[in-house]
This record gives sequence, structure tokens and C-alpha cells, in this order.
Amino acid sequence: MRLYSTNILLRRQAALAGACLVLLAGCAGLPVNVPPPSAPAQARTGLDSARFGQIDSAITEAIGERRLPGAVFHLERDGAVYEQAYGRFHYESDAATVTPDTVFDAASLSKVLSTAPSVLLLAEEGRLDLEAKLIDYFPECEGGGKEAITIRHLLTHTSGLAAGLPARPAWSGDDAAHALACAQAVTHAPGSFFRYSDINYILLGQLVRKVSGMPLDVFAQERIFGPLGMRDTGYLPLRRIPAAAIAPTQRIAAEAGGFLHGDLASNSASNPAGGLLQGVVHDPTVRRIGGVAGSAGVFTTARDVVRYARMLLGGGALDGVRILGPDSVRLLSTVQSPPGIAALRGMGMDIDSPYALRPRGTLYPVGSFGHTGFTGCILWIDPGSRSFYVLLSNRVYPDDKANVLPLYTRLGTLAAQASGVSAQGAKTGPASP
Repeated sequence: MRLYSTNILLRRQAALAGACLVLLAGCAGLPVNVPPPSAPAQARTGLDSARFGQIDSAITEAIGERRLPGAVFHLERDGAVYEQAYGRFHYESDAATVTPDTVFDAASLSKVLSTAPSVLLLAEEGRLDLEAKLIDYFPECEGGGKEAITIRHLLTHTSGLAAGLPARPAWSGDDAAHALACAQAVTHAPGSFFRYSDINYILLGQLVRKVSGMPLDVFAQERIFGPLGMRDTGYLPLRRIPAAAIAPTQRIAAEAGGFLHGDLASNSASNPAGGLLQGVVHDPTVRRIGGVAGSAGVFTTARDVVRYARMLLGGGALDGVRILGPDSVRLLSTVQSPPGIAALRGMGMDIDSPYALRPRGTLYPVGSFGHTGFTGCILWIDPGSRSFYVLLSNRVYPDDKANVLPLYTRLGTLAAQASGVSAQGAKTGPASP
């Protein structure tokens, strides 16, 4: 059961701020069906409550501008918490209201919630070598300059492989994805160039399956999500969660090959003939694969991502349960890029690549870390202030066109200010993956 602050003054301030936001929204011509932030918010000492209204305003304004229909925001610092839910599942007046329990498509947050920690767990157990070659595990991938690619290169996006798999000619299934990945040639010598690449993490997800003997979704559930109490997190959510509990993403047209099958096709609103993706992964490559991949496919709630962040700040353990060893946390979250690479990445987390600059905001320092997801999701953690923030949204509804990058910078900066982080003079950067 979630415990909310009983501080009467803070509740009155939050209620007054919410009323002002609705009044201001009407004056600005915002849609009248945008609900105010959920109330009451969790708020305790340790965070600067003066920033809470600014956070609410930033997200509410973005909703009013149709940059995203709804979101959940969570900010935390050493037990002090501010959490709010905003907006609706979509822009129509009859849409369900977003709550802290709303399930979202986490997109590329899957890379750091599932794939990277799974690989690091296997390395902890001595079942794979992070410095070994890709072809040591997948000899069928030999050729095209891939012989020099190591597992480290895949984890840090320095393999030299392209950003993604081709969509044509039509294909489906994980075996086809593996064959396509193995057919790619590098564009740069492995270890010499940074390029954010879904192919890297597709291969890593397949590596987890090969080494562990379990599909990635099963391994992550048994070793990460289940033990950590991430009760709503996993792949293929329609197996266990009603579609009505999941924020919709994009409206899609018919897709060549009719590759939505099995659990994907079980959602009648999300089928090869086109329709609304609700409980079906937004990423088209992962839909072709079947919904489970190392690059995307995880669905989650803000509450569950919060538990994951707490575990990392706890050195790999939470509530007496150890998920990762301290060394794995270090590899995940500190600079592990090969020498000479300007984009600084851990074995999973972003630290100072061009994609880090928006969610980090203007105050969190280099050394903080996190990741984003294309659907409108952020996890950003600052060990120095022991603070982190989570944003889950469905900004890709309805047509994948909305730009929330300025919102990312604003939220990252406000989160840092609320957490007492001093000025660092950071800069802004390009779109996030």
C-alpha cells in the first residue's frame, strides 16, 4: 500500500497549484479534457517542494500542446518522494485517466531493465566473458569485419554495426532477425566508433538465450523482475494484464507479412490489418521478432522502474534481496567505452553520449547515468545526490510525431534543482533513441 504525506500544508499547496494549472490551461486554449495532476502527491522533506509546481506545469503544458497524452513522473532522493500522474490514455474526453499504476511500453529502457543486467548476471556467474568475441558464441556471425566485435563493444554501442535491421524484404521471427544481424558488415572498426544500435542489443538478447538456455523474457523474469518485486514488468503483457490497463501507443496501418502473431495477435485492436497498439510493442522490428528482444519489448510501471533505480543506488540489492553484484552495478553505470571514444557509456547506461544531454538536463553532472525510451520514457540516476527521476509516457500516440525533447531537458533540470544539485553548465543535444 502506498503511503502518502499527511502534511496538510503541502496538500493545500498541491491542490492550489493544480487549480491554478487548470485555470491557466483554459486561458492558454488547452483542451478542456486534460485532467489535473493526480492528488495527493507523495512529498516529504529532502526535496525542494518549490519545484513541484514547475514540474507539474511542464508536463501539463506538454499535454495541452499534444506532445503526449499522459505520463507518470517520479522523483526521489534518499526516501523523499514526489510522484504524480498526468493526463489520459489519449486525447479524447472519454479516455481513461493515467494513474501511477498505468502500464507503459518502455521501449529502449528494455536495454537497461532487462538485457544489460541479464548479460552482467551471466558474466558474474562465469558463464560468459565480457571481453570475448561475438563469434566465440555465434560463429555463424563471422565475416563482414565482425570477427573483432566483443561483448563489451555490443554493450557500449561501439561494435561498428548499423543502427537497425532492414525491414525489407519482409521477414518475421527471432531466427530471421539473428540471420539478418549476422549478415551485417561493420561500417567502422569495432571499438573505434560510437553508434547507438538496436542490432547490438538484439544480439545480446539472443546471447542470453544461448548461454542461459532460457529465452530473454523468462530469464529476466526469474532473475530480475520477480526477485525485485517488479510485479507489472515484463514482455508480452497481454499474457497477464488487460489491454485496458496499458497506455496505447501508435495507430498503425497494415504491416507487410502479417507478422503480429501469437500473443501479439491476441489483442484484437492490434493486428496485421492495422489499428491501435495497446499492449503490443511499438518498436516495429521487435514486433517482427515476436515481441521479445534485447532492444525493446518490456512493459512496466513507474513504480517498478523506481524499484530498479533503488536497487542500483543500493549497490545491487533492495529490501534484503541482491539482484546484481556491486561490480556489475559499476560496469552497468560507469564509463566502460573503449579508449578514444568520446561518447561515454557504461555496459548499458548512458553517461555522456549526445543522447544523455536532454534527460540529464543542465545541472546533473557527468557521472550521473540513465537511459531513455523512444515512446517517451526516462530513467536518470545521480549517485552524487542519491536522487533519480522516472518519466513514463506514451508520446508516440497517435502518429509517432510529437517532440518531447525540450520537456526532457526541463524535467532533468527541475529534478536536479529539487534534489539540491548545483550548477554544472551542461549543454543540450540531439534526439534520444
